[in-house]
Amino acid sequence: MEKKRKFAENIIKLAGIVLGATLLGKMFVALGFPETNIVVVYLLAVLLVARFTQGYQYGILSAVASLLCYNYYFTAPYHTFAVNDSSYLITFVIMLVTSLVTSAMTTKEKLLTKEAKERGEESQILYMLSSRLSDAADIEAVLRIAAESISLLFQKNAGCIYVGRQGAPVYIQQVGGEQIHRSVQKPAELRGKFSNLRTEYLEDEDAWYYPVNGREHLLAVVEIDKAVRTEELEEKKKFLHSILENIAMALDRIEITIERVRDRENMERERERANLLRAISHDLRTPLSGIMGTSEMLMDMTEKEDKRQALLQGIYQDADWLKAMVENILSLTRLQDGKILIHKEPEAVEEIIGCAVAHVERSFPDRVIQVETPEEFRLVPMDAKLIEQVITNLLDNAVKHTAPGEAILVSARYTEDSVVITVRDEGEGIAEEDVPNLFHLFYTSKTRSADVKRGIGLGLAICETVVKAHGGTIVGRNRTDRKGAEFLFALPLEEGEKADVQRKNTGH
Repeated sequence: MEKKRKFAENIIKLAGIVLGATLLGKMFVALGFPETNIVVVYLLAVLLVARFTQGYQYGILSAVASLLCYNYYFTAPYHTFAVNDSSYLITFVIMLVTSLVTSAMTTKEKLLTKEAKERGEESQILYMLSSRLSDAADIEAVLRIAAESISLLFQKNAGCIYVGRQGAPVYIQQVGGEQIHRSVQKPAELRGKFSNLRTEYLEDEDAWYYPVNGREHLLAVVEIDKAVRTEELEEKKKFLHSILENIAMALDRIEITIERVRDRENMERERERANLLRAISHDLRTPLSGIMGTSEMLMDMTEKEDKRQALLQGIYQDADWLKAMVENILSLTRLQDGKILIHKEPEAVEEIIGCAVAHVERSFPDRVIQVETPEEFRLVPMDAKLIEQVITNLLDNAVKHTAPGEAILVSARYTEDSVVITVRDEGEGIAEEDVPNLFHLFYTSKTRSADVKRGIGLGLAICETVVKAHGGTIVGRNRTDRKGAEFLFALPLEEGEKADVQRKNTGH
């Protein structure tokens, strides 16, 4: 419809200008002007048509129409297209060629002027966009600037939808001179469409959709009204891509800023929590030691048959548990702050395991812990006290999550570059929702039974911190051979130890 309207406008302009030139020629004849003046009038008409119509074809058409009108009205025989004087043929050819050249030059100049104007406008839009985006403080501000700039570029409605990872999806649409905040329908589906995109853009009956890709993922989607023609999109393709790149850089910058602020806040919270825990734990150690000493002295002064003996034992055990928890908190906060240095010395794994097992069996004399160690004797670089604490915590965790009759096994084996220590039990295993959070500080399972509610989520967090400080790895999972859980941690061997293990494995 738009094309037909423009075609009609151009034809009317052409007909009007050629008709005007003809009337002016008639007036020149009446005034006795020579025919050369009439030729100049028609050349002017062709020039005007080329200037005020869109498309070189109208200039050519006006040149032909001017030639025919000149022949019909101003050369003998009049009011016919017949030519009696051969000299007129030369005039016609020169007039036609001159008209065509004039039309072509005018059309080209007009196109160059139009392109220069568009480039100037685009450069101005891009400059304003870059300047405004650099000042944008949040994601919504970027979307508003993007929607306004793209709407200005195409002179049509446009929108920008944020589907990145920092915050909820946001959709800003520029409709005329107003900006509308719309809801985003199915952002995950939108991400899915663009993650598998094989073309430059998507389209539906309402709009064109262009992706705004960041460093690692899709950041936003730009929406352009379908009233914009494909040809116009192609014409402004390069400039549109420049706008999309600027939007991507701005959104990337804001996402990075949000991540840094969040990380800084998390670090500050962790630091404050660690300082609070350290202060509380430090203040609790002395009174707990006093309670344990007093209860132990009272137990020695009380007959074993006395009912108070059991109460005193309970006080002592609870104080001992609290003291162990306090020591764990202090150890964890110091490790995380780097205040405990790892002093690695060559140690026998068997001895470390034996000390940890003995410690746990003293606390739980009714439990039997099985031990399996390699036949070959090896020395592994480690901080013996800290690794013993890791094994003790893992065994303590196994005891709390198994019944008295269920087996607990601690074993060690060598690989080419590490020693792997495993603690297995035959309990109920680990709930699937708990597996990703096993080593998170203060995480406790919501599915465990009431008899193991005493833990506060410190033991496994300490294990992970110590093992990582040794350059090792630790995992927790359910057993595949039977019910129960297993925890494995690996400590790296020194180069000399690796070579020894490799020689043993190859038989050399």
